[in-house]
Amino acid sequence: MTPGNNGASTPEDDDPFGYLYADGQANGAVPPSGGGGYGYPGSVNRVRAVGERQYGQPQAAQTTPYGQQVPQQPQPYGQPNAQYAAPETFPGGADTTRQVPMGGDGGGRRGPNTKGLLIGAIAVVAAVVIGIGVAMLGGDSDDDKGGDAAGSTPTASQSAEPSQSATTAAADDDAELPKADAKALKLTGTTTASDIEGAKADGGIYVTGFNQVGASVTWTPSGIPKDGKYTLYVGYGVPGKEANATLTVNGTTSTTPVDMKNWANAPEGDYKKGWTHSYNWIQLNKGTNTIKISCEQGNQCDANLDQVWLVKGWVDS
Repeated sequence: MTPGNNGASTPEDDDPFGYLYADGQANGAVPPSGGGGYGYPGSVNRVRAVGERQYGQPQAAQTTPYGQQVPQQPQPYGQPNAQYAAPETFPGGADTTRQVPMGGDGGGRRGPNTKGLLIGAIAVVAAVVIGIGVAMLGGDSDDDKGGDAAGSTPTASQSAEPSQSATTAAADDDAELPKADAKALKLTGTTTASDIEGAKADGGIYVTGFNQVGASVTWTPSGIPKDGKYTLYVGYGVPGKEANATLTVNGTTSTTPVDMKNWANAPEGDYKKGWTHSYNWIQLNKGTNTIKISCEQGNQCDANLDQVWLVKGWVDS
């Protein structure tokens, strides 16, 4: 070995494929042949066939960096190799007291949560079964109802029970108010007759003899739905001239008389053509009331009476 040229005997120059290059061939690199090594002459490369080295057998002497050879000492089986030291024996090495988590597998990792997976699978299956059951029940119901299912469903207005106040108001508005013929009235100082045609009462019966002070007819209508304003109609007939009478409601005399004018424009003395009607605005109480029509001092009472009736509210006709 000459100064400036270390040859190919150093490990860093030991290129096993040096024979493939021109400079390697110039330095003596040869391809492998037989069972020997290959590379540069004098190379530190040591090639052994597979299986040649036996565990526990003496090894060939190793070459130290200074060219000295140290014989290898056989190691007894099972004893630590003096040339090897575990990393944890060095300062700052691996921790030799690694704790295994309780319930772990000793490898520091936990296995899959099989219990959670099982519960999730059961929940999914249960949801599917419930959904199928609901769908089957709903399908049967629709099949039973047929195409008229939507039309047969009651609406909110049909199913809702009307309030008591609404029902009462509707009944009050639609209630038929009382009406009476002459024969249903209470007579004082008068009588009934039917010889003059044209009376509206049943059988053509009317009240006669009213043309005297103290004569009266009294009507007691019942079933008045509520307190309030009503209109009293009086059917009468005059002989082509006007008459009037006193009106008393529930014991209170009205300041407005019952005007029995000749609205039919009958000729004087003709009762048959003088049938017509008049009205008065009055206040009534709920339930039963008393209405009295009388001939008092100052009244002109030459008239026949045939009917009386009520209308809700104060009307002008």
